[in-house]
Amino acid sequence: MPQGKPEYVPEDGLTTRERRNRPLVMVHTGPGKGKSTAAFGLALRAWNQGWPIGVYQFVKSAKWRIGEENALLALGRLYNETGEGGPVFWSKMGEGWSWIQRPGTEADHEADAREGWEQIKRDLAAETYRLYVLDEFTYPMKWGWVDVEDVVAALRDRPGNQHVVITGRDADPRLVEIADLVTEMGKVRHPMDRGQKGQKGIEW
Repeated sequence: MPQGKPEYVPEDGLTTRERRNRPLVMVHTGPGKGKSTAAFGLALRAWNQGWPIGVYQFVKSAKWRIGEENALLALGRLYNETGEGGPVFWSKMGEGWSWIQRPGTEADHEADAREGWEQIKRDLAAETYRLYVLDEFTYPMKWGWVDVEDVVAALRDRPGNQHVVITGRDADPRLVEIADLVTEMGKVRHPMDRGQKGQKGIEW
């Protein structure tokens, strides 16, 4: 897109403004670091525009307190107090990978993930948010906890002007096919390759 201008303009009958403002499905996938980080950066832009934001995390423990959560919820409180920006909702859908260390069975976590997806469908139908961040949502689809065809249909048929960004490795080809923007993040080098664990301010 040289100088911000698309190289191809489809003959779809839309005006430039209508085409520019179409709601998007975005997928951040691949083995590299930064998929969720990029999605939360997008959420910051959305908050600045005054958009209602819904964040759903699918494989992070409810006990984890990550930096993006604290920052975005603080911005949500700022909106509640001053009207600046937009409202922020944050939900964690089950324990995900943490079943290895915490109580609960895989079936419990699968049920939590399914209910999380059902809530997202209800929110999409009600046009609750302008931006949805479905963090690590590729994994419940990969594990068979959430039906990919159901996800594709709900995203394709969602009403209004709702943007959705999905993060996680191994995005299903059917999801990639219907997405408007797909970024695959590759790994060239990572500190863990040299035995360095994650650190504050970088990983959380």
